[in-house]
Amino acid sequence: MLHGRDSLVRLIGKRRRTFSSPLAQHLRPQSAAKRRPSPSSVEDEAPPPKQESQIHGAERVSCPVCGSSIRGTDYSVNSHLDTCLARGVKRKLTQSTLLQFKFCPRSRSESSLVDLDNDKEKARKRGSTNESDPSNFPLSSRYGSTRMSERMQCASASPYHSLSSSETCTDASLEGLVIEDAVISKVKDPLYSHMFRQSVKTQIPKLDTCGPGDAKYVEILETFIVGCRFHDNAELRQGASIFLLRDPQNSKDRHAIKVLSADFDGRVLGYLPRELAKYLSPLIDNHHIKCEGSVTSLPRHPYDVIPIQLVCQMAENSDMKSDDCQILKSLWESVLLAVEYGRANHPSMTKYQRNFCLMIEDVMNHYAYLFTDKEKSFLGVFNSLSDDGQRLFIRLYTRKGPWFRMSNVSYPEISDPLQAAEELQLAGYLFLFNSCEDPFTYDMKEVLNLLNVYEIREILKQVPPKKAINCTRRPELINVLYSAYENEICPLLPKVVFERVGTCVRISSAADIFLWRVQRLFFLSGEQDLSSFLLVDLGLVKFPDYACNISHQVFAGRDDLLEYEEAIEVAQVMDEYLDANNMDMVIRCIDVSDSHIQASLMEDTRSSILDSPPTFFSCFSASWVYSKVLTLGISVFEHKHRYEDAIRLLKGLLNRITCDSRRGYWTLRLSVDLEHIGRLNESLSVAEEGILDSWVRAGSKVALQRRVLRLGKPPRRWKMPSYADYVKQKIKEVYIRGRPLVCETGTKNLFYGYDGELCGVEQLALQYYAGEGGWLGVHSESGIWMTFFGILMWDVIFSNIPDVFRSRFQTAPLDLDTDDFYVARKSLIESHLQKIHDGMADEILITSWGLHFGTACRGVKWERHSLSDLRAAVSCIGGRRLAALFRHLSLDYRSWSSGMPDLLLWRFHGDMGRGQAKLVEVKGPRDRLSEQQRAWMLILLDCGFDAEICKVSPNPSSP
Repeated sequence: MLHGRDSLVRLIGKRRRTFSSPLAQHLRPQSAAKRRPSPSSVEDEAPPPKQESQIHGAERVSCPVCGSSIRGTDYSVNSHLDTCLARGVKRKLTQSTLLQFKFCPRSRSESSLVDLDNDKEKARKRGSTNESDPSNFPLSSRYGSTRMSERMQCASASPYHSLSSSETCTDASLEGLVIEDAVISKVKDPLYSHMFRQSVKTQIPKLDTCGPGDAKYVEILETFIVGCRFHDNAELRQGASIFLLRDPQNSKDRHAIKVLSADFDGRVLGYLPRELAKYLSPLIDNHHIKCEGSVTSLPRHPYDVIPIQLVCQMAENSDMKSDDCQILKSLWESVLLAVEYGRANHPSMTKYQRNFCLMIEDVMNHYAYLFTDKEKSFLGVFNSLSDDGQRLFIRLYTRKGPWFRMSNVSYPEISDPLQAAEELQLAGYLFLFNSCEDPFTYDMKEVLNLLNVYEIREILKQVPPKKAINCTRRPELINVLYSAYENEICPLLPKVVFERVGTCVRISSAADIFLWRVQRLFFLSGEQDLSSFLLVDLGLVKFPDYACNISHQVFAGRDDLLEYEEAIEVAQVMDEYLDANNMDMVIRCIDVSDSHIQASLMEDTRSSILDSPPTFFSCFSASWVYSKVLTLGISVFEHKHRYEDAIRLLKGLLNRITCDSRRGYWTLRLSVDLEHIGRLNESLSVAEEGILDSWVRAGSKVALQRRVLRLGKPPRRWKMPSYADYVKQKIKEVYIRGRPLVCETGTKNLFYGYDGELCGVEQLALQYYAGEGGWLGVHSESGIWMTFFGILMWDVIFSNIPDVFRSRFQTAPLDLDTDDFYVARKSLIESHLQKIHDGMADEILITSWGLHFGTACRGVKWERHSLSDLRAAVSCIGGRRLAALFRHLSLDYRSWSSGMPDLLLWRFHGDMGRGQAKLVEVKGPRDRLSEQQRAWMLILLDCGFDAEICKVSPNPSSP
């Protein structure tokens, strides 16, 4: 694996289907097939104009309601009429008006947003939209314009930062309801609490007295049944009677309340919402509340929630104490708040649908300044789509694609996928076609991937020359068919293929570009996507609790964001060309990155600017991404023995990027490559200068020191460096004999263990130490130490520091890998390390384990180590050594988070329970210490650890 490839792949994350920058489009691999160009803005998304012979008379017509010019297709007309009626435009549609209205054949091309803008302008002139409210987007659902405000309430006061009036996305209040922030947190999921800064207020009936008179207190609650279950012999009907039954044995929620049908022998219809059940269940358990009700209306879809009405009556209890009365009043107020919260956040939306909307809302609240007005309008259209439209788009967006056959698109929560697809096409979110006569550009390779093996074989029978096909695998069959298309053997092949695939859709270019940007801004990471929501909803991942204290913007402006995105695209193109082994295009990507680095000023001048952004934001700059591309490019040139080119890139990076922990790697590679081409004096000088560089650390520094000692012998250098004794100090070595399975060079080292079973060198060493000294231990390399650091330093890692936490899906602060981590928390870190030094590590470990077990934290492997093993290891290591080790990790986590010895061993002595710990690096017959491992061994010896090297050999010899 080339050095830097893994890092670049993590940076890229999910590969983009559509590129927005002209540079990346030019670099990206092109096939002989026709490709649809990738637009860089919403304005470019409109399809190219058609000739008269192509549109089949699909001229534009005037809407009889608003007068807008629209396409004369049946679907466009009907959808536009529904939109106008939903806006409440008071113009009567007469029969003669409709009869005189011109309809035209259906158009299957993508819709342009120009029509949407015209609609918006017309509506503004008629006073149907509020110009001060940017959330009134041009396209409304056929269910009414209030649907958007029911779904997505933007924050009136952002918890992150203040936006200007033109940037803040506000919505009309929900029927005048306002829930205060201080109390709504009682009924919200903490994970999404920063997204739900709603302004909803309700009148809460006060229970001023508790006594026999309260038995007459009756309250009617309007709520929903979730998790509905339908039975063939228990058909749901409006007005059906229901009653409640507690389900304390429910494995997912001990507060669960079942909703049963009173008309069908008590069959279960579903459950009350979790937020409501949390506060209503203790009232039911203590017989304070009796609830019955009825179904108020039927759901549109079988999987939607069922609206119900509950009549709650207070039970008489004359013996209630004053404290119990206060608890009752508090619980009842929480019940009412939960009911209003449910009304404000309609639970009919599916989980993934709500999560997707929350992501868009959060980004538009906090990064609105990075989007143009047209882009905001385009993203805002999504809020006004029907439930089916939203769900279909999200389903398709999370699939690989790019094309999808509508015959294969079927989801139980979507009642009419084709109608939803047509709605999405009208909104510009999907591109739909169902005939080869549609004039559009395409990549035939992508279309062929929609066919199954049987269909490909049937088509091949019609393609001349009609010979027997020997291949059987689908990719091979597709290549045969694609070759026939490229060579134009069969001119009718596209028509035959399109008739086979039928109606197909794909995500539009504009939607793909903007949703990729939204997702990137929300997570600030290419490794995370919408699956993070799913993992939380399923309870598979729990993210830590921390404060998102925002004081600076990640991107200073839109230009910075676009440059960063372009750099990400270039990195993806290079990764694709490496997969294709196209070295000419890889070198082009390297040259493009090098030219951008040369054109940018990499000197860190932000420290001289008042209230400048934190330095760890540099990883969200285009220059930082290009430097990663060049780092990978250096490995590519070295792999091809093009050392002159590698030296040129290394010198450029070192001259321009003066503050970066990667300078150690770059300096070491420069010295090594100079030696490769015989420039030994220059290689020695580079190594000597690198040792004095404060950014050269850990293994790179030790490697450079060893190079100086090797290259700097007389007559090049006469004086021995001061660090010579430190680098040359002897590390204890232990030799053990192992009986290998095979002795061939290049094969994995497998040995017969002391128990007769096959094992690796590390397991063999563990057995040796267990037999020789009674040692207990684990083979985890750096894993157990990162676990120690995460658990014992939890309060430090997740402390309230500005700008280090930007979303609720982080497992570590953004500055953990930088020097800013220690600088921003110096007093807190030193205070915490002093506690560990003084012997409180075991107490901190127990407390942190109990509070945070199972919570995701970078480096922590909860399931790999038991608490008893961790406590035993901590006791044997000792507080002084732990504190010294953690100080190194706090100062430079990036440099010291890898390369630790393979084994951590511990044992106890005598009745006093004194412990002893040992760290062992295990090496097979042909292995040797890396420079990073050597640096760790030297650090461990400085910290007072007992560290040694265990060498396994078939024929051990004494040192």
